Amino acid sequence: LKYQVSCTSRKSNKPSEYWFTKTHLQGKSNHCCASMSEVQKEVLTGIQSELAELKSTVSSLKNRLEVTEEQLQQLRKNEHKVAFGATLGSTGDFGPFNTPVTLVYHNVYVNEGGAYNPTTGMYLKGAYFFSFSGHNRSSKVLNLGLFKNGEQMVIVFNHPLGDRYESTANSISLILEKGDCVCVRLRETSWVFDNYSHHNSFVGHLLFPL
Repeated sequence: LKYQVSCTSRKSNKPSEYWFTKTHLQGKSNHCCASMSEVQKEVLTGIQSELAELKSTVSSLKNRLEVTEEQLQQLRKNEHKVAFGATLGSTGDFGPFNTPVTLVYHNVYVNEGGAYNPTTGMYLKGAYFFSFSGHNRSSKVLNLGLFKNGEQMVIVFNHPLGDRYESTANSISLILEKGDCVCVRLRETSWVFDNYSHHNSFVGHLLFPL
């Protein structure tokens, strides 16, 4: 085992570095400013200090990793629990109106992840499959549209062909960014009809997380 120490020459008062073995150190101790025990103590103290610092760093990183893993697990759990299904909940005719009206589905049967807000009829965030249906008496037009951020994606429609009850439905898959909004709107001059049979529905569920 070799050691390195810095000694001062008596003649020049300039520091000099020495590499020596334990035997050499014992034989030349009068030429050096540090004894073997002092060198060992200094080396051991430095090693112990570095080990303590490493242990503290590893412990801190371990705690942060555990917290991060818990957060990721919670996010994955919430991401895969997003689905809703609701029906209109009104009785009788709804409409017609002079302007488009967003339908609010009051009978919410499932709303995992809070994707559907029954107060506003708005849906927020996700990559989803959507389906919706409409029902009315065909003495007047039925015209429902599925809208994303105010833009119509798909519609259900029937022509006024007498006075009989008709139902229609449509579906689509959409990939949405955070803050996007999807809703069903009743177009102007059209109407829907509903009763205890719940003919008008709106359904969405997550296909895959973004």
